[in-house]
Amino acid sequence: MSLQKAFLLLMAIAISFTSNAQQILPEKERAQVVDEVLADRFNDLLPKLMDRTGIDMWVIISREYNEDPVLKTMLPATWLNARRRTILVFYRDKENDAIEKLAVARYDFGDNIISAWNKEEQPDQWKRLVELIEERDPKVIGLNHSEHFNIADGLVKTDHEEFIQHLPTTYQDRIVSAESLAVAWIETRTDSEMKLYEGLVVITKQIIQEAFSNAVIEVGKTTTSDVEWWMRDKVTQLGLETWFHPTVDVQRTAEKLVGHLYSFSGRPEDEVILPGDLLHCDFGITYLRLNTDCQQLAYVLRPNEKEPPSFLVDALAKGNQLQDILTSNYMTGRTGNEILLKSLEEAKQQGLRPSIYTHPLGSYGHSAGPTIGMWDAQQGVPGDGDYPLFPNTVYAIELNTTVHVSEWKRDIRVMLEEAGFYGENGFRYVNGRQTSLLVLSN
Repeated sequence: MSLQKAFLLLMAIAISFTSNAQQILPEKERAQVVDEVLADRFNDLLPKLMDRTGIDMWVIISREYNEDPVLKTMLPATWLNARRRTILVFYRDKENDAIEKLAVARYDFGDNIISAWNKEEQPDQWKRLVELIEERDPKVIGLNHSEHFNIADGLVKTDHEEFIQHLPTTYQDRIVSAESLAVAWIETRTDSEMKLYEGLVVITKQIIQEAFSNAVIEVGKTTTSDVEWWMRDKVTQLGLETWFHPTVDVQRTAEKLVGHLYSFSGRPEDEVILPGDLLHCDFGITYLRLNTDCQQLAYVLRPNEKEPPSFLVDALAKGNQLQDILTSNYMTGRTGNEILLKSLEEAKQQGLRPSIYTHPLGSYGHSAGPTIGMWDAQQGVPGDGDYPLFPNTVYAIELNTTVHVSEWKRDIRVMLEEAGFYGENGFRYVNGRQTSLLVLSN
């Protein structure tokens, strides 16, 4: 299957979703799409990233069932794990504008990376790796170790020690952390991936819309846990996966606002959904090696109500206002902490009570790149918060603003999360954002 065919099918899936005519790609066709995307990333994207980060040889070492997080994103579609010890070598020959993709392994690493080790000719895998290095004589050798980015810290102690034991002293002085390259590889999205992403976000939101509907919720009987497990079942029935268990919580007039953590841990598990409830969910899917992460709000009409009360409509608008403030501060080169603090300051100046905890999104749900606040770190995040913003990256625009509702005699928290793309032309949402409450009849 071509990528173009896959894009068209994904959009058809999105259009047909509400008619219960969902179709997700069969495994064989998913594999074809994944491998085509990988080929594009290896051949077009990776050379640019190696040039940008100044690393002309990237060595990734991993073992079966203990895979480096970066290597996991490079696995051929038919490989679910590494095999034995797998060593990948990427060499950027800038003079000839070429990139070599080699596997110091007994097999080709799928169609994109060829095996460069014949065990009959050289029985020792480490010695073969050294031969490849000496033949190319790289100036900078990147290894995956990092203090602040877990995803870029995949080289385990044993493999590192064995590699250093075999590597001539001449080359040991050329070793650097590949953190900048590993993060760039994980965070950067290609045009083909972004076309796929649009369909993923549509599917995610349509599952939420169905979950927050009277087709799923019987008001006065269905519980928040029932909805959570319905979402899990829906994902399974569609042949998809989710990277975290969905959460559904309630805010209502008779209760006080509790801590932020309540929405994700410690809340009642079987809270019955009632008229007048403001529902909130956190939900995401994994498909074609991309992840979504979305939070939306719904209102359960009271008897004789035909639309949500204006005070909740206005509260959602304040959430959208905070989104606008944050995304207007996306600028290449700004760090996550700079974006966070500037946005919080502007929001407070506009009379909002904000909290911002936006994270990179893509190959992983909580991915690598600039962290823009955490819910319990609103003064900035050392390390990954100091990483700068680059174009062609995706973020879960995750935040909330606290709003006082005099009609309920309490504060409520408007929690939102949408997939957003930052590119050469600035910021845009991958596929729109919530600007009106979902509505259930009572």
